[in-house]
This record gives sequence, C-alpha cells and structure tokens, in this order.
Amino acid sequence: MTMTAKGSLRPSTTNDFTEEEAALLEAACPGIVAEARVDPTFTTDPIWGAHGTMTHAWAGDPDIRFRAATGGVLTALGIHLLRTDTVDFVLHVGADPNRPMRTRTVLSETPESVLDNTGSRYGPTSPLDRLHEALDRGQRFAVIAKPCDLGAVHRLAARDPRVDQLCVARLAMVCGGQSKLSKSRLLLEESGFSEDRLRTFRYRGYGNPGPTVLETTDGDRFSTTYQELWADESSWDLETRCKLCPDALGEAADIASADVWPGGGPTGEDEGFNGIVVRSVRGEALVSAALESGDLIRGEPITAREFDHFQPHQVRKKHAVKWRFLGMSDAGVRPIETINLRVDDLGQNLNHAQAESQRHGTAVRLGGAEPKDLPGAGG
Repeated sequence: MTMTAKGSLRPSTTNDFTEEEAALLEAACPGIVAEARVDPTFTTDPIWGAHGTMTHAWAGDPDIRFRAATGGVLTALGIHLLRTDTVDFVLHVGADPNRPMRTRTVLSETPESVLDNTGSRYGPTSPLDRLHEALDRGQRFAVIAKPCDLGAVHRLAARDPRVDQLCVARLAMVCGGQSKLSKSRLLLEESGFSEDRLRTFRYRGYGNPGPTVLETTDGDRFSTTYQELWADESSWDLETRCKLCPDALGEAADIASADVWPGGGPTGEDEGFNGIVVRSVRGEALVSAALESGDLIRGEPITAREFDHFQPHQVRKKHAVKWRFLGMSDAGVRPIETINLRVDDLGQNLNHAQAESQRHGTAVRLGGAEPKDLPGAGG
C-alpha cells in the first residue's frame, strides 16, 4: 500500500495479480461486496443488525480508560485476549513512531504493545496489509479494525479456511468514515510544524474525547479540542467509499464498539464510556470473560433506539445507502453488492424528495452529470 498525492492509501500495483489472486481479491473486497455475519439465534434490528448484548462498557483499568479512545473497550479486550492466552497476537494499527502523523499496521504480542498503539487514527489505515502475514504464522489472533476491514475478513473466510481457524476474535469500532491524510495536513499547517519535526500526533484519548495533540522532537506543542477539529465538515475529506458505506456498524464483527454521546457529539469531557454491540456467541463469551476478570466494566444496557440517538448520522446513512447506490448506477459506477444488510428495506423510509436528493447528489459527484440529465429527475 502506498500513499497517493491526495492522501489516500492505494495498492502500489494492480496489474501483477494472477487470475486466481484477482478472483480472490474481488470476492473479498468491501468495495465490491459487503456482507453481514448473521447469527440466527440473535435478534435483528432494522438499523443495527443482528445483535445480542447492547450495553455501556469501559475498560476496568483506569489508565487504559483514560489513555484510549472513548472508554478503552477495544484496547481492554485486546489486552484481555493476550493475558488469558486466548490469542498469540493482535492485528491492529497505531501511529508510526517514525512518522506519527501516519499510521502503520502492528502485530502486538504483548499487552504493552496493544496499549502503546491505542487510540483512534483519523487518517488512512490498511490493517489488512499484514493479514497474509498473520495467517501464515499459523497462530491464533484477534483483529481490531474498521467495519469494512472485518467485512473483508469475513468474505475471505469463505475462500481461506485458515481465517475461521485462526482469527478467533474480530473487534470493530463503529466508523464515521476514514479521512484522507489531507485532513491531518490541514492541522499540521495550522500548528506551523513540519512533519519531519513531529514526535506525537494524537487525535484523541487522554480523556474522552480528549484533546488533539501535536508535539515536536524539540518540545513544541500544539493542541485543539475534538469539537474544534471536526467543526468544519467540509474539511473532513472522507474517502468516497466511506460515503457509500452500507456497513459502518461492524456487522461482520464479534463485537462493535461505539461512542455514546447523546445527539451524536460531545459537549465536554467525561470519564469515557463505550456502547458495545455483541454480534456473535463468541463475542458474548469474550465479554463475559472480560467482565469476570475485571478487564471490562459493564454499565447500563442500551436499546437499539437509544443507539439511534447516540449515532444519528449512522441512521441517516443507513436510510440513504439504497439511493446513493442508485446514483452510482446512474453515473455508470458499479454499486456495492450487499448481503444481509437490509439496504432496500431501509431505503423505503425516505420520502420521495429525500430519496431523489440522495440519488441525484451521488450521481453528480461521481459522474459529473446534472440532475436534469438523470433518469427520474424532476419526477
């Protein structure tokens, strides 16, 4: 994977795959197909999908809870899996120590390594660039990644039996979309620092949500709040795939972890609280074991409709995806195939004007067509 001039991670080559390799990639690629892992014994909510336990939770260790993003649930679970010898390593991402504005993939074999690589990374990440290495080790491992990454892992499992044999825990953060590196570059410009001087580039954590902090090797420091960082939505510069995502809620995971701010955003600092959605029997067992050991603390239960209130932007996207996919087709772009994600049913919740706005807006952005030139325009 290489960084483009526009700040996106892309494959360095797409021309040297064998026919068999290309078929494998297309079968698993979340830009082509997205599939939920559905446990038939679990309740399925129209928005949140198949789920068991839905509850507030946070790391039992106060230091993990403080340093990690939100309440530290994913970090705590990764550390628990290593401490209990459930896995041999955790595949996840962390700041590149040599270029801390950028992110690298890590195979953590110790709890200390998991904690050293904790915290949200609001920029390009590609945790599956080392999945082949993880599988080739022949050891048990966990993955902490974005929902699209875990969708790819799930799809790959149908072609490679090692995935289900070795990847024993799949942990996702509910995702608001991946920003290009350009978002970080804007902040770097605001700080007045050069990238080669950076020692620290931390997006959040050390509180909830915690400050965004840049530090240089010679001791200069720049800080801004989470609210200030994301106040200007036009600067987010999300990847196009994220705007078309049919599963930002981690429906291919064992456990998905979300922010739980009423209304969808923080109004200040708090101690750190995650909302978790358990999606498999294996996920339920992991949560139970982590609670029993004290690595995780459980708070009040959360209903699906309460999650809607905590993540309203995700609800809006779920309703819009069907129409954005139709806009892709209008622009001559192949939509993402979805399996068990209820896209068509959810799309019916938009009225005609809302649906047409989503469809036409997508087509214009992807194809450059004017709304009047599109099928059904003005109807």
